[in-house]
Amino acid sequence: MFRVAAALILLVLATAAEATEAGWALLRDGGHVVLLRHAMTAGSADPAKVDLDDCRSQRNLSERGRQQARKMGALFAARAAGIELALASRYCRTMETARLAFGERPTEAFEALDVPSSDPTEAEAQKAAVMKEISGFRGSGNMVMVTHLENITALTGQSAREGEALIVRPDGETLHVLGRIVFN
Repeated sequence: MFRVAAALILLVLATAAEATEAGWALLRDGGHVVLLRHAMTAGSADPAKVDLDDCRSQRNLSERGRQQARKMGALFAARAAGIELALASRYCRTMETARLAFGERPTEAFEALDVPSSDPTEAEAQKAAVMKEISGFRGSGNMVMVTHLENITALTGQSAREGEALIVRPDGETLHVLGRIVFN
């Protein structure tokens, strides 16, 4: 039984590593859009009342998350075409992830990448704004959008771990995931 479990774990790790290499291969050419879930945080949920201007009222990056964000930046610099545009939600954890990863490249706050509104009409408007931005991207470098799990799921129908990147392209009303990169 132990051998079967060990073999399954090795298979999962090998598959993740293979997917990550395929993701880097896509980003080397440039012209791609990356949905990046913010780096690792302390805690599992935001407090009931979040003030976007006060990081103390939000879940923030842990020290491990800060290290992870720096590693993301180093790997992007070494393995991908340049970052042409970096957008992030206005939450402190996404802005900090982007600043630590892509420090020399200014990151623009993009409200549509915030945690989706609880109002369905507003949430749909956020999704439409993100889709418009992605559909309009024609750069020779890559565009990175640092956001939250809820947005990634709404846009792709897939999940992402903290610090995981999904390389996407428009596919009708949603996004098609071309590849993934896992940052440990």
